[in-house]
Amino acid sequence: MRRRHFAAFAPHCPHCAGRGAGSAALVLADIRAEQDDAVLAGILHCPSCQSEFPIIDGVPLILPGLRALLAERGIELMLREDLDASLESLLGDAIGPGSWFEALRQTLSTYAWDGWADLDPQETAADEPVPGAARRCLARLLELSGSGAPHRVLDLGCGAGRTAFDLAAHAPDALVLGIDVNLALLRLAQGALRGSVSYPRRRIGLVHDRRRFEVDPPGAERVDFWACDAAALPFAPGIADLVAALNLLDCVAEPARLLAAMAAALAPGGRLLLATPYDWSTRATPVEAWIGGHSQRGSQGGAAEPFLRTLLTEGAHPQSVPGIAMLGEDAAFPWQTRLHDRAAVRYRSHLLALRRNP
Repeated sequence: MRRRHFAAFAPHCPHCAGRGAGSAALVLADIRAEQDDAVLAGILHCPSCQSEFPIIDGVPLILPGLRALLAERGIELMLREDLDASLESLLGDAIGPGSWFEALRQTLSTYAWDGWADLDPQETAADEPVPGAARRCLARLLELSGSGAPHRVLDLGCGAGRTAFDLAAHAPDALVLGIDVNLALLRLAQGALRGSVSYPRRRIGLVHDRRRFEVDPPGAERVDFWACDAAALPFAPGIADLVAALNLLDCVAEPARLLAAMAAALAPGGRLLLATPYDWSTRATPVEAWIGGHSQRGSQGGAAEPFLRTLLTEGAHPQSVPGIAMLGEDAAFPWQTRLHDRAAVRYRSHLLALRRNP
């Protein structure tokens, strides 16, 4: 956790906010390890409710459901990357398909490959898929949104972190904060901050090749990565001049709540960059919360795009987000996700660039 980002974004206690007790600023109560301006290990403390939030491997975990998250994902903080390749392979075979370990390796492989494979000297050229789908999506959204000079930027659902560095390159005067709840991906992104990427690249089946290589992404001194709930951000309203959320809307429990949280985080005149393929899964989002893709009896006939536009038009729906205006849109932007050497998934993401009214 960089001190500059802690001072600029001034996180509040999510427990106090969640129970309606107002905004209580967190304090850096204990530092166990630090390097330059970054706290690598320590504790954030809420003086109001006495809650504590750990900083592990440079990632602060500022979440209202911290206990539940750690019960589900805490193992990601303790995984080793220094195992001999043969031993890592043996463990993968022994734990087997369908396991938490294999699901975790698949996630790391997919996101890290798309974000960083173009910098991997071992990567061989292939016709498709081509890494960088998220970066191309971001570039298109920035084109749709027009020019601006943001000072504080949020990259929600930042995954392996590459788009946060692209946002820093786009806004040379901005501090960029990548937000996610996947602790393994945040550790990978923090590693990129320190100059290296390490991940298990899936080749086929249970076969993964450990890839390690150095990186020097632009603007790294202005980027940081935190574990926060994007739908319950621990910040004051209007904290950001630019908010990006690429393929996140269909991965949260309450998409309408996420839309409201992103709008609330924007300063007047701030821009929102939104992308979604509407790839709903009941594991992430209950059917009743989907934006399209169900209820053919409704006024939109189950279509997603017009329903999302309605939610982003003030007064058009009970859950509509107030004070947001459309800047540009791309209804079918290509997005490819690599699974392994012989499989990829193709999406057509709906891109929307929006602005909070002054």
